[in-house]
Amino acid sequence: MKRDGIKIVTIGGGSSYTPELMEGFIKRYEECPIKEFWLVDVEEGKEKLEIVGQMAQRMWDASPYDVKVYLTLDRREALIDADFVTTQFRAGLLNARIKDERIPFSYGMLGQETNGAGGMMKAFRTVPVILDIVEDMKELCPDAWLINFTNPSGMITETVIKYGKWEKCIGLCNVPVNSMMKEPEMLSINGEELIYQFAGLNHFHWHKVFDKTGKDITEDIIDAMYTKDDGTPTNIFKVDFVREQLEQMKVIPCGYHRYYYLQDEMLKHGLEEYHGIGTRGEQVKKTEAELFELYKDPTLNYKPEQLTQRGGTYYSDAACECINAIYNNKNIPMVVSTKNNGALPDLDADSIIEVTSYLTAKGASPVAWGKLNSAEKGWLQVMKAMEECTIEAAITGDYGLALQAFLLNPQVMGGNIAKQVLDEMLVANEKYLPQFAKKIQELKEAGVKVKDEKVQRLIAEGY
Repeated sequence: MKRDGIKIVTIGGGSSYTPELMEGFIKRYEECPIKEFWLVDVEEGKEKLEIVGQMAQRMWDASPYDVKVYLTLDRREALIDADFVTTQFRAGLLNARIKDERIPFSYGMLGQETNGAGGMMKAFRTVPVILDIVEDMKELCPDAWLINFTNPSGMITETVIKYGKWEKCIGLCNVPVNSMMKEPEMLSINGEELIYQFAGLNHFHWHKVFDKTGKDITEDIIDAMYTKDDGTPTNIFKVDFVREQLEQMKVIPCGYHRYYYLQDEMLKHGLEEYHGIGTRGEQVKKTEAELFELYKDPTLNYKPEQLTQRGGTYYSDAACECINAIYNNKNIPMVVSTKNNGALPDLDADSIIEVTSYLTAKGASPVAWGKLNSAEKGWLQVMKAMEECTIEAAITGDYGLALQAFLLNPQVMGGNIAKQVLDEMLVANEKYLPQFAKKIQELKEAGVKVKDEKVQRLIAEGY
């Protein structure tokens, strides 16, 4: 690792999240002296890249540090001799997310960015792209670390490590950080006095909490969850978990577990938005447009408060502290997606899990959790099987395996309806699914068409 200044490359640099990243690195500059920051995006994101890139440079110019922000649509140019590569891209941009949400909802099932049919379709689009990035890194920056924030983060991280054969990869999510920031406030305790232990999958983990004497206070937090803000991300509709379930579990589920433990309530809310104000992706599109109008202000040189509405709060604390820990061999605990290596014996050793780990210059060393109870073990193994089928289908273009993944996913109704949703989503995403090209052509010839009118318009407009 170079000690004369770090080169960081962010793929998906035109994201509205980028100011979070800048803020985090500015805060940590004395520990992580950055020499070059490269923001990379695709042609469709060129305008946003220029807007957010100019703002990023203003943020650095307002700091005491002399850092140059480079903007490019040429990923290979950016990757040369990079020390860290962060990924935060969305294949198909927000319009693809809207398709992922609206098509399942049109069949009366959950449409969500990383869960259910939408999450799997996002993986189908994203897996081939991340593997191309890894191949470029092998040639242009073979010693770099890949820090992944691209969703579905766990599946993308598993793709990089297991199929891309790139061991120097860590997956991140801001959801555990939300919990660790909010839960101490619930009990009026300093967070530094608490010991957290997380284990599970990305967007499907559980955690326990201990005080400074080692006493398990998980049940105290469960009790407080019903009267106080528990840190549920802003992008998840908050409805209370069934209390008796949590009291039996004696572990705290993550916010995304609502889509599984409270499927009926979450589906009803999602359908209300689908028929009313629009899906979460449609709402985010409006929020993002407002953010970019703010970013255009030539006097704005700090992260605006409105960014917290986007759902990525504490992103910088996760991404920047991860890089800081590796660069400075800090040996600190963080919740990351990494290789299991026995931490959860209910899964294979080479499975990628989201787990409390100690981060050093050699990467993440997971903290062993041990065997899960039957209910949590059952959920975990089904979800991991779904992830594995999704990844392999995304790589091979195997339609039968894609259907298997859909049928495994608890958010997808079984029978012919699963096939109908899969078929529509493949046709709607044709532009981003070359691995499924032959099957998509067959489906189109068989008369498969998207029924949702808003998605029809997006397709007609070339998205």
